[in-house]
Amino acid sequence: MSSYSELEPEIIPPDAEPVVRVQGRSPWQLSWARFRRDRLAVVSLVVLALMLVFALMAPLWASWTGHPYDQTFPKTALDPNGQPVGPSADFWLGADQLGRDVLVRASYGARISLLVGIAAAVLASLLGVAAGTLAGFVGGWLDTLIARLMDITLALPYLLVAILLATTFQISSVAASLTMTVLVIAFFSFAAFGRIIRGQVMSLKEKEFVEAARSLGASKARIMFVDVLPNLVAQVTVLTSLLIPTSIVFEATLSFLGVGVRPPMPSWGSMLGEGSDVFQSAWWLLAVPAVLLLLTTLSFNLLGDGIRDALDPRSDRVIGKK
Repeated sequence: MSSYSELEPEIIPPDAEPVVRVQGRSPWQLSWARFRRDRLAVVSLVVLALMLVFALMAPLWASWTGHPYDQTFPKTALDPNGQPVGPSADFWLGADQLGRDVLVRASYGARISLLVGIAAAVLASLLGVAAGTLAGFVGGWLDTLIARLMDITLALPYLLVAILLATTFQISSVAASLTMTVLVIAFFSFAAFGRIIRGQVMSLKEKEFVEAARSLGASKARIMFVDVLPNLVAQVTVLTSLLIPTSIVFEATLSFLGVGVRPPMPSWGSMLGEGSDVFQSAWWLLAVPAVLLLLTTLSFNLLGDGIRDALDPRSDRVIGKK
């Protein structure tokens, strides 16, 4: 039976400070709180969201203006001297030298850049994680083989290989050229990704929790998928976010050289190549795709930096000063 002292209510002094209950938060909630304090990262996220809306509205732009991306309007888009008209009520961002609407083509180009950049980065991430995890965790001859293959991949001149593939297979359809571009970018991007993951896995497999799992009789497959891979989520997220702008620039470079996405589908790189010849008289042909490409890649880079700082608990003091 409880004593009288145990049943007696607790007496709180009137001058005592109120008890503040601290609510527990998960690591992802803490990371989100740190991310929201990074103004540059938040602004970059908003810019990328607007760029995504701009890309998704490409068919609407074509419908509202009545200007399909591959249709020419020589009577209204070209002046009597055959030069493209600048920004106006009919062509909001001007027209190109063939009489096509730059706004509509830039919107469809945003689709290509975002699709290729994200798809190639995700594919390269999957290949890099698989190769790096196997090489770092298994070790031995498999580590040597995968590491040397990644070194050979990094040593290959990617532009020459892309030009060789485009000229050898004579790819003419838009879908086939788009697939080839994604595969080429992913192939030449996974090696650097895999080397970083390999180093992280080699460090993780020596940790105490892995040794504890081995002592409990866990198999190598279980340790790799249950204990090692979940600890790579933060690194993979940051590396993927930083790989997307690289893939976008990669695609723009290939399209600029004429070995990327095939016409008539527009791309920011191909628009830069077409506008470089007449930029002195039609500055908008070079300015529009260049500004869009700069905003997209810069926003992705700043977003990747923000994600990296948000996932690093040691960055609290740094983010708080921004």
